[in-house]
Amino acid sequence: MNGLAPWVPRLMITTAVLHIAYAFVQSNEWSGIAGDGFLATVVDPNGEDYHRRDATVWYMAAGLVMLAFGTLTRHTLRATERLPVQVGWYLLALGVSLSVIYFPYTGSWALIVIGVMALIVARRSSTLQSQGGRRRVPPS
Repeated sequence: MNGLAPWVPRLMITTAVLHIAYAFVQSNEWSGIAGDGFLATVVDPNGEDYHRRDATVWYMAAGLVMLAFGTLTRHTLRATERLPVQVGWYLLALGVSLSVIYFPYTGSWALIVIGVMALIVARRSSTLQSQGGRRRVPPS
């Protein structure tokens, strides 16, 4: 495993934690959502503060998904000493679509950077494997 490899899941997890934290520190609608009882409180696009409620929920949800993806990537890397190339492609696809097409002025460019890092790590891992490098097999 090369020295860059552990940084991919670390950066994914850090990005996730920051995303979740931002869901609570930004101008949010948690009090309104809680006050309305949580159930179906963000379903009416014509409702009062719909867009703030929607953003509040999506920041948290996206952060939790990234946290799951990051911890799964960390587990895979530890168990196999390899990073699946799909991790890089998924991050790159998400980062490019959010940064270029949908949110040109957000921090989603970080996903592009982490995605490129993941592709570099995956390529180095496959190169090492093809040159007879050691690979640990995960326990059954």
